[in-house]
Amino acid sequence: MSLPISGVTFRQILANFPENLSLAFAYGSAVYRQAGPNGGRKNVMLDFVFTVDDPITWHSKNLQQNRSHYSFLKFCGPKVIAKVQNNYGAGIYYNTMITCAGKLIKYGVISTETLISDLLNWNTLYVAGRLQKPVRILSLKEEDTLLRAALESNLESAVTTAFLMLPESFSEEDLFVEIAGLSYSGDFRMLIGEEKAKVVNIVKPNIPHFRELYSQILFKNPQVLYKQSQGRLEIDKSPEAQFTQLMTLPKTLQQEISYLMDTPGRNRDVEEILLQVAHDPDCGKVVRQGVSGIVRPSSVIQSTKGILTAGVKKSLIYSSMKMLKMWTGWTKKTS
Repeated sequence: MSLPISGVTFRQILANFPENLSLAFAYGSAVYRQAGPNGGRKNVMLDFVFTVDDPITWHSKNLQQNRSHYSFLKFCGPKVIAKVQNNYGAGIYYNTMITCAGKLIKYGVISTETLISDLLNWNTLYVAGRLQKPVRILSLKEEDTLLRAALESNLESAVTTAFLMLPESFSEEDLFVEIAGLSYSGDFRMLIGEEKAKVVNIVKPNIPHFRELYSQILFKNPQVLYKQSQGRLEIDKSPEAQFTQLMTLPKTLQQEISYLMDTPGRNRDVEEILLQVAHDPDCGKVVRQGVSGIVRPSSVIQSTKGILTAGVKKSLIYSSMKMLKMWTGWTKKTS
């Protein structure tokens, strides 16, 4: 269920920032309602991602307009800020706990080049993972065909990866839970700061939005029988079908799987290893481990980077809010 935040409110917020965004979207529990004990919370922070072609120029303009949004790094200038953004963690720079147009917001800035690479290759799955779930697209540059193609490729890769982890027959909800869980697989924050049932709580109230994202991809996929009226799907789980799926996975995930399965000293090529995995009864488990191998390091480094970009005080407050959310959810479930 989409929350009643008007388009006017989103436009008022965007008006506070420099233009020339190749993509801007809002995401998270403040945009699409989640189930569970925390689902009805009010005044939740709005989360945004802004994609820019030239981070140095954009941060330079944003420092002029919104200098107070930045931590002590504002004294280092836009080149250093862009360097911190591009070279560490998931390639995204967050300013958090900002009051804008009467709303509490957090916004991340990522370069268009970095985002396209993550969408195609799953280098970190940090922003690509967010775009595998329903988001509110606020602006998307019409002429950027490469970005549009990468967005579609990311969704197709999410479907293929989920297929490899599912049985021969399953429900729409099973599929969407697998997809929504990709970017949380291996994320240490799921252990210390998020509800355990977070993924299911994201999916259950938003089945229509997931269906809107993925139905056309499912109908076009020759490896699946999609019975939308029944909410059921069937896929071919033969080794040949799984090998075809493994060969279309994003490059970084293929590399992670190869690292997990290659015997030291043999140095087999990726195709040979994927053929072995396709015949392995534990194929789905191997793929899941590969996804975790991508997400785990990026989530740790990006969260550590947040201390620099938000500052110590805001980081402590933000972490406390996360822990309070987890504690509130736990006490409601046990009361």
